[in-house]
Amino acid sequence: MADCRSLVIVLGDQLDLDAAAFDGFDPVQDTVWMAEVAEESTHVWSSQPRTVLFLAAMRHFAEALRAAGRPLHYRRLDDAGNRGTLAAELADAIARLRPQRLVMTAPGDWRVLQALRGVAAAAGLPLDLRDDRHFYATVREFAAHARGRKQLRLEYWYRELRRRHQVLMADDQPIGGQWNFDADNREAFGADGPPAVPPRCGFAPDAITQDVIALVRERFADHPGRLDAFDWPVTRAQALQAMDHFVAHRLPQFGRWQDALWPDEPWLFHSHLAAALNLKLLNPREVVQAAVAAYHAGHAPLAGVEGFVRQILGWREYVRGLYWTRMPDYAGVNALDAHEDLPAWYWTGSTDMACLRDALRQTLDLGYAHHIQRLMVTGLFALLLGVRPQQVHAWYLAVYVDAVEWVELPNTLGMSQFADGGLMASKPYVASGKYIQRMSGGSLCKGCRYDPAERAGARACPFTTLYWSFLMRHEAVLARNPRMVMQVKNLARLTDAHKAAITERAETIRRGEVGAA
Repeated sequence: MADCRSLVIVLGDQLDLDAAAFDGFDPVQDTVWMAEVAEESTHVWSSQPRTVLFLAAMRHFAEALRAAGRPLHYRRLDDAGNRGTLAAELADAIARLRPQRLVMTAPGDWRVLQALRGVAAAAGLPLDLRDDRHFYATVREFAAHARGRKQLRLEYWYRELRRRHQVLMADDQPIGGQWNFDADNREAFGADGPPAVPPRCGFAPDAITQDVIALVRERFADHPGRLDAFDWPVTRAQALQAMDHFVAHRLPQFGRWQDALWPDEPWLFHSHLAAALNLKLLNPREVVQAAVAAYHAGHAPLAGVEGFVRQILGWREYVRGLYWTRMPDYAGVNALDAHEDLPAWYWTGSTDMACLRDALRQTLDLGYAHHIQRLMVTGLFALLLGVRPQQVHAWYLAVYVDAVEWVELPNTLGMSQFADGGLMASKPYVASGKYIQRMSGGSLCKGCRYDPAERAGARACPFTTLYWSFLMRHEAVLARNPRMVMQVKNLARLTDAHKAAITERAETIRRGEVGAA
């Protein structure tokens, strides 16, 4: 083939025909390059649902590129001679296609960016790195916001973006007279459980996705997870349908119940749109606009719509800014000096703790759990146990279908594990088993062998034991945090005998003598 002008690199989380990488694309002179490689499923032990989602979405996007008349060089995982890494495959494509330059939208993974930059440098080619328009702000704008601030907090960045983009605003003031309705969005289900949950908006795998499922089952047979129920959107048309379904059927109740837990109810009133957003099948602006339109139409309450908008316009933008302004050092943070290993049963769900068993098995079966299950069940236990945060990060990146490192790593290390010492979140999110009992209306604790009211002894809930152990271990640090003062003061209620019993029980948990089924 004759030399091409631009080789346009498209990664598995950049599936947008209108991406910045295509600005000025000329099908006569330019070529698109995509590659499926084993490394992206093995640098962490990627679950089968996660791998299927990425590969199926990539193959469908390849069809969309061909339909749009854009020349494409696509390397499949099962192609003979596949070199296994993005860097090796790109180097081979450069040698064959002899482009004058490389073009790509900024990726979502620092490791990938460094690898591709290295290939470009070795080939002596310029790499035209373009802004990702699937965000309201650029990394440069976040860096300008952060410059000179003693503390970074979501709320201030969120308000700045609300004003700049006039989302839920009346001139310069928030609609409803307040920026944040979080206090209205924390209800737990009563003993009768959730109201009628709308049916899942799923998509039966077509021939392309079925081929990917068969490939992943064979190639990654020893990887965690199941594929029996795989029904995630893998095309833009499906993602738009899923968005419309959420707005119509789940958004009206989303805010009220977004923190609630209930066994064997994985979907509840959440959107399930994060994977489509992170693959760039959806643009956050259209999702936010759809939610805001539902509020103005009287279809959904302001508190719930604001809470949903804050997750996208606020939190999503905030964690991305933190990731790209703090990497690569951020990946190694460990402010609480945590060094325990992640329990092996995180990969199997084989634990006798009912709440963890429910969240883990759901995660492995579906590649999904909502934010409270992640933060206050799986993440909370790892934090209280004292697991090395990088092991927790690797697990979250591996098991969830929506996991791309720019969003997963700060959420795990900063929000969930407090490994950055408070850069991202103002306090460690710690609680005893009583929190899980309350937010599940007691349902997750009913029938469990452990009692969330007990701190020590054979029936003590490991969450409760480890909560008090955590406060004791980190008392000096936590006492300096204004948001932790009351929790730390509660330690004064414990006698030395109580503390000794808690410590002894905590050590049995850390030795793995408690928890495994």
